[in-house]
Amino acid sequence: MTEMIENRPLAELRVGDTASLTRTFTQGDVETFALMSGDVNPSHVDATFAASDRFHEVVAHGMWSAALISTVLGTELPGPGTVYLDQSLKFRKPVFLGDSVRVTVTVSTIDAAASHIPRATLHCEVINQRNEIVVEGDAQVIIPTEKVSRPRVHLPKLELRDPGVKLRALIEQARVAMAGHAPLAMAVVHAVDAVSLGGAVDAAQAGLITPVFVGPEARIRAAAEAAHIDIAPYRLIATEHSHAAAAQAVAMARSGEVQALMKGSLHTDELMHAVVDAQLGLRTARRISHVFVIDAVNWPTLQLLTDAAVNVVPDLEAKRDIVQNAIDLAHALGMARPKVAILSAVETVTPKIPSTIDAAALCKMADRGQITGGVLDGPLAFDNAVSAAAAKTKGIVSAVAGHADILLAPDLEAGNMLAKQLEYLAEAKVAGIVLGARVPVVLTSRADLPDARMASCALAVLLSMAVPAAKAG
Repeated sequence: MTEMIENRPLAELRVGDTASLTRTFTQGDVETFALMSGDVNPSHVDATFAASDRFHEVVAHGMWSAALISTVLGTELPGPGTVYLDQSLKFRKPVFLGDSVRVTVTVSTIDAAASHIPRATLHCEVINQRNEIVVEGDAQVIIPTEKVSRPRVHLPKLELRDPGVKLRALIEQARVAMAGHAPLAMAVVHAVDAVSLGGAVDAAQAGLITPVFVGPEARIRAAAEAAHIDIAPYRLIATEHSHAAAAQAVAMARSGEVQALMKGSLHTDELMHAVVDAQLGLRTARRISHVFVIDAVNWPTLQLLTDAAVNVVPDLEAKRDIVQNAIDLAHALGMARPKVAILSAVETVTPKIPSTIDAAALCKMADRGQITGGVLDGPLAFDNAVSAAAAKTKGIVSAVAGHADILLAPDLEAGNMLAKQLEYLAEAKVAGIVLGARVPVVLTSRADLPDARMASCALAVLLSMAVPAAKAG
C-alpha cells in the first residue's frame, strides 16, 4: 500500500493541533550534518577534542534539532505547502550521541486574515529521553490553503563512505602487534625530498619503525630543513649517490642491522636491482614479488592484488611463488584461509589465452600441496571474482567467486592498470610491499597519501612479526 503524505490546510487547521516525531542522534547524523553544512567544529566531529571540552563528549549541532522541527512543519503540521516566515529558538541542553529526542509542534495561534496570507504560530519543543527540554521556541509560517495528498517520496539510502578506513585499521593492528616490541628498524633509501622524509618520520612517530636514512647527507638534510622536518633523532648514513644508497641499505639488511627497507626518492628499478642481485642482494628460495593492498570503499575487507610492480610476464613457476607470497602476507594480516582469484579475461580454460592455462595449473598445484594456506579458483574474470551476482548469472559455482581476498593478475601490465583504476576511478586507497626477499621492502610512490605510506610500513611490521615462510638461499 502506498504511503501518503498530507497537509492540514487552513480549513482543517485548529489551535491545539499537534504533531511529533522521534529521532535518535547517531554518528551518521554527526557526519552527514557536517558534510552538508561544512561545520567541522571539533565539539561536534572530533571525539578527542570533545572529551576535553565543556560537555566532555560529542554533541549535536544545534541546527540538527532545528532541522527536525522543520521536518515536522514541512511534512506533518501544517505539512506540504508550508512556508517559513520566522523562527525563535532557545537551546537549553546539548544532545549527545545515542540520545533519543521527541520533537513536537503545536498550533498556538492562527491568523486567517493577515494581509490575505493566512499565518500560524506553532510552539516547538524538543525533549530528550530524560524528559529534559533540549530546544524550545516558536515558528511562524504561511499556512497552505489547498489540500495536498501525495505519495511519500522515499529517498535513496545514504551511505557515508570513508576512503582509507581499512588502511587506518591496519595501522592500528600493527601498533597493537608492536606492543612490547621495539619499532622495526627500517633503512630509508635516498630520502632527498619532503614526501619520503615525512612518510618515514610519520611512521616513526606512530611507533611503527625506527628509520635509518641512507643517502647523500647534504641533500637529505637540505630537504628536511626546507620541509621543516626534524630528523635529528634518527641515524643518517651518508653515501655518494642513490645507487650507493641502495647497495648500502641492502648490505645493512643482509647483516641484520635493519629489518626492512623503504624506497625514497629513487627509481624502483634502481632499488630492486640491488635487492635482487644474485651475490649481494636479498634473494631467498622464493621468487620476489609485489602486493598492493587495496582499501576499496565498496568492499568490506582489504584485498590483495599481485603482481603489479615487479614481475613483468611471470611464467607458471613464478606465479606459484607470487600466489604463495600473497597468501603468506594474508596470513600475517589475520586472514586464516584467504580466497585467491586467478584473473583472466574469461572463466573457461582455452589455449588461445595462456593465462587460463596457468590458472588451471595453479589450481591443480594447490590441490597437490604445491601452494598452501589458501583456496584457489580460476580462471575468473574480474567481475566474477568480486561479484557473487555476476558469478551466479554465469552459473559459476565457486567458494572464491564474489568473495576474493587475493587477486592474481595475469601480468604486470594488467595488474598495474587494475590497481590504478581502483585508486583513481573507484576512490580506493592503496598500500604496497615487496615480498619474497629476506626483509620486507616498502615501495612508496610520490603520489601516495600519508595513510597509504603509513599502511605500507604497517605491512612491513606485520610481515616481519609473522613466521617467515622462506628465508633460505
